[in-house]
Amino acid sequence: MSAPRRDELVATMDQWLRPELFRDYCPNGLQVEGRDRVRTVISGVTASQRFLEQAIEAGADMVLVHHGYFWKGEDPCIRGMKQRRIEHLLSNNVSLVAYHLPLDAHRTMGNNACLARTLGASDGAPVSDDPCELMWAGNLDEPMTPQALASRLESRLERAPLPVEGGPELIRRMAWCSGGAQGMIDRAAALGADAYLSGEISEPTVHSAREQGLHYFAAGHHATERDGVQALGAALAEAHGIEHRFIEDPSPA
Repeated sequence: MSAPRRDELVATMDQWLRPELFRDYCPNGLQVEGRDRVRTVISGVTASQRFLEQAIEAGADMVLVHHGYFWKGEDPCIRGMKQRRIEHLLSNNVSLVAYHLPLDAHRTMGNNACLARTLGASDGAPVSDDPCELMWAGNLDEPMTPQALASRLESRLERAPLPVEGGPELIRRMAWCSGGAQGMIDRAAALGADAYLSGEISEPTVHSAREQGLHYFAAGHHATERDGVQALGAALAEAHGIEHRFIEDPSPA
């Protein structure tokens, strides 16, 4: 049986993730066009040079990432670091496919859906019916101290979180949003969460947590966005009978 076509795989992911609904900071879907037929998809969080080298060494026909290229506001010229990355893809005839906000928001494969399972919040769900909603909330299946939750996060995300303690002794209700969503902490407080989790931390986040009576966990931008792209790659492989592998390019951020 011949390998599926590149555009068929992209169409499947577009159907699942519905990127046309989102006002994003980058193009979603096929960003760099490679060979027509795809037997092996390698996924990762960010299309860094080191990731690309490892993916191509592993036989990738297509690389699938959460953080791709061509962000709004960046220099559009293809030179320096950007030139080297794109040249590496083109010279090896490998496609780059990236999904940003649509992969954060997806109800089963998205980063925030995966975080619900990581946290142990089986009733976790988006806080509104908007299909582009990024914030999720839910009750922990078992109330936990901030210290116990920090230990769970370190074990499951393979990175120690940076905690700010400002809430009750036991955490029952959580709100969360993967990546650089620390600025949504005020919304989490308004929802009555005992704690809020995101990837990054800014100086104002500390004071917002303490003064509004909730805990904050900065669990790592990379760490909170590792699972969605793996789930998407696995689902794509199952649907089309291709090989999928996730390659980690660790980041402390």
